Amino acid sequence: MKIRKLYETAKDTSERISEIPMENRIYDGKGWIATTLTLNPGKQHQAFQGFGGALTESSGYVLSRLPAQIRQQAIEAYYNPKTGNGYRFARIHMNSCDFSLDNWACVPEKDESLASFSMERTDKYISPLAMDVQKAAQNEGNDVQFLVSPWSPPVWMKDNGDMNHGGHLLTTYKELWAQYFVKFIQKMAERDIKISFVTIQNEPAAVQTWDSCEYSAKEEGEFAAQYLGPALEKAGLGHVKIYIWDHNRDLALERLEESLAVPGAQKYVAGLAFHWYSGDQYDNIKAIYEKYPQIDLMFTEGCIEGGPRNGAWFSGERYAHNIINDLKSGCTKWIDWNIVLDMQGGPNHVGNYCDAPILADEKDGTLHFQSSYYYIGHFSRFIQQGAVRLDSDFFSWMTPATVSGHLTDEAETLAFRNPDGTIALVITNRTEAELAFELKIEGLDNTSGKTKEVQLQASDWEKARTEASSPATDAEQQVPAAESRPLYLKIPARSIQTWILEDL
Repeated sequence: MKIRKLYETAKDTSERISEIPMENRIYDGKGWIATTLTLNPGKQHQAFQGFGGALTESSGYVLSRLPAQIRQQAIEAYYNPKTGNGYRFARIHMNSCDFSLDNWACVPEKDESLASFSMERTDKYISPLAMDVQKAAQNEGNDVQFLVSPWSPPVWMKDNGDMNHGGHLLTTYKELWAQYFVKFIQKMAERDIKISFVTIQNEPAAVQTWDSCEYSAKEEGEFAAQYLGPALEKAGLGHVKIYIWDHNRDLALERLEESLAVPGAQKYVAGLAFHWYSGDQYDNIKAIYEKYPQIDLMFTEGCIEGGPRNGAWFSGERYAHNIINDLKSGCTKWIDWNIVLDMQGGPNHVGNYCDAPILADEKDGTLHFQSSYYYIGHFSRFIQQGAVRLDSDFFSWMTPATVSGHLTDEAETLAFRNPDGTIALVITNRTEAELAFELKIEGLDNTSGKTKEVQLQASDWEKARTEASSPATDAEQQVPAAESRPLYLKIPARSIQTWILEDL
């Protein structure tokens, strides 16, 4: 196997997804190396489709207040696959959400014909942003797929007469609410924004001070099977996939099973969407992946709550921890929350301020790229659409300077084989010490058919290190099967690396 390139982002340095000379990360220290990173290309799992972000009214509003070239810089930073993070997905809210300037709906007053359906608010900040991110991606040959999620029906469709504070969709309006979805999707198509996915309800188990609406798991299954699925089908929109839950990992398996138990739900429910706010609970996602292979798993929201964290490093590390474990649990799409917020972490019409990977200072027209932006980029820039996840794990007999005294999630790894044959191996180190490790690759013995261990060797790398003044050739970067000591590498404290490998 050959190691092609290394990219690194590290705290207290200027390195931000920077290409690093590979010989700089060979560990030549003395003593026992207690940690091993094992990569097994023979064990393959789900295909991954890409990353994305949410195009909220707040994001659109903030971007509209920036100079045109700065606004474009932010869009390119996310959706340009050559110079940015290469996002392929975008989430849009139907009617208002907490990251809106206020409560609003496409049909604010009672109108059971939906003749007054208006895209005025959507078209002010959201639709233009959606068209621009699509253009940024398409200019480089990529397409963006859009997800639509509602936070609340209009007040006149709810039993509490309020878009906020939970409440329920009135039974008498279930069919009309399904037609509301159809109308919105059709209106977006008129703007050349093709909707590929919908979720029935954002966070259906939460009563929020902002836009919210409650559904039981059974009610979600019934709405998919009896109303939304047939309505989409009848309108010629059967290609739009329906996802349920759109809430935290904690109840994901339980909710899925209850929804799928509704007669007809399995025909229309294509996947489950989930968030990170209840904690790790990755076993619930993994259980769905293993038990229900027909159900697609899409992460649709996560952010650092409690306001902006301009300059913080832990935020990027939290993103990496969640991405690694979600993808290891079977997730196929990973969508972040607001792509841009102001320096207050808004606007938000109920003061529910949060962080975002890019914060914008509207006063001086500048963008502030957070650690989370770069950490996401270590995955989104190098894991290609259709890449297949491979087995990769850390094992340690002892640990470096960890707070907890054990390695566990202080150092994590994730690997995918891309359609072009390369392998993207991502490594994170959240400890306060440089982590040295042995890199091993396990493979299949073609003669016996059994798994064998293939050690990467370091002999040519040592030569490359001594000749750092000249660019390393493929031969120098190659890791041969010669008789020499194993390959020991290192990752700095509080950093993330992406190694690009390929077969000989």
